[in-house]
Amino acid sequence: MEQNFKNHSRYVKGYHFLLSFLILTGTIGAIFNFYHSWSNANHYNSALLLILFLIAIILFWYVRQFPLKAQDRAIFAQENLRYFTLSGKLLPKELRGSQIIALRFASDDEFVMLVDKAVTEELSAREIKSSIKNWREDRYRM
Repeated sequence: MEQNFKNHSRYVKGYHFLLSFLILTGTIGAIFNFYHSWSNANHYNSALLLILFLIAIILFWYVRQFPLKAQDRAIFAQENLRYFTLSGKLLPKELRGSQIIALRFASDDEFVMLVDKAVTEELSAREIKSSIKNWREDRYRM
């Protein structure tokens, strides 16, 4: 299937939906369990369970964020090199990271023009992506 603005987002069902659902329901259950065990003198087990689910939430977040930050750095370098190759200049400092990440979908024919437009009109990432005419696929983003 050809990638475009409507279908470029990527979700891994087991991670984004199943795992997030299980962590959320487990955390809610652990909170209820901790609350109901409060009257007991020994609520050590319920406290440990709640702590484990809080750890799971933190892990769930950072397991996703760390690789995305590394990918963002690679995208910044790649797009800076592409812009330099096409224009002889480095990317303008006024571009935000989200704009550079959105610009990676633009074909070489419209890339330089879109960079200039993104800077002058302060386009959001969504506006940049929706204005791309010739979509350049990126199937490596996680």
